[in-house]
Amino acid sequence: MSALDIYFDRKSAVLAARRADFTAAPEKATVRIKATSWVAGNTGARPVKMGETLFITDSAPALAGNALGPTAPEMLLGALASCLVHTYLIQAVLLDTPIDGVEVEVRGAVPMGGVVGLPYDKVPQMEEITYTARVVGDAPAEAIERMHQAVEETCPVLNTVRFPTSVARVAEA
Repeated sequence: MSALDIYFDRKSAVLAARRADFTAAPEKATVRIKATSWVAGNTGARPVKMGETLFITDSAPALAGNALGPTAPEMLLGALASCLVHTYLIQAVLLDTPIDGVEVEVRGAVPMGGVVGLPYDKVPQMEEITYTARVVGDAPAEAIERMHQAVEETCPVLNTVRFPTSVARVAEA
């Protein structure tokens, strides 16, 4: 018995419904999402609206910010951590692997020289991104390893970071 059994029962039913929906109408399997951000006046803080949720992102004081919220690179790491946890939950259901919890920590480095106007040899981008996943439960080690492998294959944010897709600036309409 898992501490997450009630959630897993609900998740299993929802996943089955989505598989049926996507089989009947494959075009529904691609979900369109968006995020919007802007500068909040003289603070330099950047509210970000994702779905119906509003987050405040900001820089540290070392970059003229007020540390009112996470930085954009921290948000990227947070999005990856959240997606990894969610994918572990999905895979636990799909693989029928009882777990009591999962915690993911993501770390990375941001070379800031080019960002602040110094010459650079390679474009500024996050590097050395690693994650640690701690799965809690009594499932056999082989089952947990199968889950790790399934997560590595199916986590959409992880795959976007690992195998980048193009990002294009679109002219304003």
